[in-house]
Amino acid sequence: MEAAITILALLFVAFIALGVYATVKAVGAAKRGVDRTITQARRTVEDTTLRAKSFGQTGVAGELAQLRLALRTSMRATQDALHAGVAEDSSLAESVGLFRRLSAHGLELDDELKRLEREPDRATVAGLLPQLKERTQRITHSADSLRWAARDRARQFADDDLDALNAQIDIEAGALRHWTVEEQRPQQASGAASQGPGAGAGRAHDAGVDWPEPTAGAGNSSTADESWGGPAREEAPQAITAPDPHLRTRYPWQKAARPETTN
Repeated sequence: MEAAITILALLFVAFIALGVYATVKAVGAAKRGVDRTITQARRTVEDTTLRAKSFGQTGVAGELAQLRLALRTSMRATQDALHAGVAEDSSLAESVGLFRRLSAHGLELDDELKRLEREPDRATVAGLLPQLKERTQRITHSADSLRWAARDRARQFADDDLDALNAQIDIEAGALRHWTVEEQRPQQASGAASQGPGAGAGRAHDAGVDWPEPTAGAGNSSTADESWGGPAREEAPQAITAPDPHLRTRYPWQKAARPETTN
């Protein structure tokens, strides 16, 4: 009985501890979400204010606002690009480390520009503007270089993957159209057969081989055709067996040949 009570008490304590842990985690997540929302809202308000100052104010205040807006825009875009790319390409981890070091300089410059906005001595601030512009350009140039390098790398990977995919699709399309290859083979074979003897003779003639001319005493041209290797004509049976002159039928309109000595 005492053992059962002890087990029930331990289970109750475990459930209480688990509930407390889950509550703490939920509260922490909610707090982080609220902090993130507040930070984004504050950032949006500050960017809107800087944009309004850069367009609405002139002189030193307007130039400081433009520098801060350019710096914050470039750094935020690079941060988003690198964090989105490192999830798919682990080689960007070193670029993320370099950007963190660059962010330290960017945050320092942004704080300095923010303090100078409240500086009443505008003449001194105007004298510092060339140096501040140079620092801003150096930081934004480095951030832009990292961002565009990461984007070009992602685009190159996408192009390589697309080329490989196109090659695989072409191979698959050719395999699906296998009957076209089977139809081309008989056509090529029939074309080669139709060009057999005649084509060989033509190639021999083109190569400079002179075939013998038929002799004048040949009774039929089929003999010459057979010597060339060409097909025999329809008169071939008459060339094999000559007609009998005694069986030749003469008609009344056929005249006898005149002798050559007759004048």
